[in-house]
Amino acid sequence: MNLSSHISDPIFHKIGQTADALGYPCFLIGGYVRDILLKRPSKDIDVVVVGSGIAMAEAFAKSLGKGASLAVFKNFGTAQVKKGKYEVEFVGARKESYQRDSRNPIVEEGTLEDDQNRRDFTVNALAICLNADRFGELVDPFGGLQDLENKVLRTPLDPDITFSDDPLRMMRAIRFAAQLQFYIDPETYQAISRNRERINIITKERINDELNKIMLSPKPSVGFLLLEQTGLLELIFPELDAMKGVEIRNKRGHKDVFLHTLKVLDNLAEKSDELWLRWGALMHDIGKPATKQWDNKAGWTFRNHNFVGNKMVPAIFKKMKLPLNDSMRFVQKMVLLHMRPIVLSEDVVTDSAVRRLLFDAGDDIDSLMTLCESDITSNNREKVKRFSENFQLVRTKLKELEERDKIRNFQPPVDGDEIMKVFALPPCNIIGDIKTQIKDSILDGIIPNEHDAAYELMLKLGAERGLVPVEQK
Repeated sequence: MNLSSHISDPIFHKIGQTADALGYPCFLIGGYVRDILLKRPSKDIDVVVVGSGIAMAEAFAKSLGKGASLAVFKNFGTAQVKKGKYEVEFVGARKESYQRDSRNPIVEEGTLEDDQNRRDFTVNALAICLNADRFGELVDPFGGLQDLENKVLRTPLDPDITFSDDPLRMMRAIRFAAQLQFYIDPETYQAISRNRERINIITKERINDELNKIMLSPKPSVGFLLLEQTGLLELIFPELDAMKGVEIRNKRGHKDVFLHTLKVLDNLAEKSDELWLRWGALMHDIGKPATKQWDNKAGWTFRNHNFVGNKMVPAIFKKMKLPLNDSMRFVQKMVLLHMRPIVLSEDVVTDSAVRRLLFDAGDDIDSLMTLCESDITSNNREKVKRFSENFQLVRTKLKELEERDKIRNFQPPVDGDEIMKVFALPPCNIIGDIKTQIKDSILDGIIPNEHDAAYELMLKLGAERGLVPVEQK
């Protein structure tokens, strides 16, 4: 089969001409080939040559002239050329062998067939020749084109060997299933389950990279269900795995928190592609297993699971080597506050409660509302309709109060320095008490968010404590 119509961009002829000048057989290979056949955007062009990938890259960069940059990675035998919108990675064809305790291969020079044998999946082993005499010719020794049409993921060689050699490929299989909406071939799927313990030799950083790509897929639940079904989830994210299952007592059960969480995540994915908000959705109920209790009157309860979950987030992020920065703190805030809009939507929406929500959420209020709206997973249409309408009322109130009272990220108009100066006080608890009462009075709508009103209240609160302004002494 000839696919020259799929690679009409002049750069591919330019690569082929460079290879012909060096006498190298040269092939476009891997994910780029897969993606052009799937009509997906792909910017990273991977080229394999039967010869020196570095020498090929050097010659190609020279042929492009001014503006081309070359980066050589001698330890890996690869090189990258960039110019304008193009990024081309060159590697010499190779064969690989592995040691039991490492996913880093022992590499030797090889043929195109050797290079295709080492690829993770048949759909990533497709190659298109770029040499002039065979330009556009598809090289497909494993039926990858058919697998692409059937939307199936299958390893070129024995999947047990493939996954044992490089266990990260198990995560990649699941990630591709979620990203491309493919299914995993049964033999390949079973091999993931058999080799799941091998994931322990993979660094947390590499696992996180795949987890984030699963998280950003169109329907993330596909990936997380596969992780759970293959036994990988228990190894890489036991706190999430602990959320699955239903316990029944006195004929009363609770919803499966794991499946509910995945539904929330999918709902959110339809509304937002923000990575850490999706993490917030995944972890919003992470505290439920630790707080589950049976109450003879109320049934199953998860009291304060948002507070417990909030405290769990840093430890989980640290163990998984996720970033311990503002991204983590954002996830914490989502976990801590996710019940607040829901409680509001179930009750009378008061100005005071909305002000407090706006104050606590700050600039993240819109993200929080999106998460909470995604948390409506009931099969009862009337209930969903009622919650959705109430959430819209909360949003309207938020907008009105923000425009009127400027509560988001506000600081009380009278600060600690002014209180100390007016009453000639040293640093003490009284100052904090007065500030808190002024803040609460503003949030409760007792006084407006203005300096004069706050100053008058400060004088009143000081008088109640026997304080006299300096100017009156």
